[in-house]
Amino acid sequence: MQSGRGRMGGFAQGPGGGCVCPSCGTKSAHSTGLPCFQQKCSKCGTAMIRE
Repeated sequence: MQSGRGRMGGFAQGPGGGCVCPSCGTKSAHSTGLPCFQQKCSKCGTAMIRE
């Protein structure tokens, strides 16, 4: 997996990988251009984190 500079000056983790819910463990695919923390878990509504 490649890492690089994100658009806002932070470090991005690249286009691959997935998102996981820290509360219930539900996983989903990471969408390019949409950070995991902006996605809500489909089961419990918690903000997702990068896997």
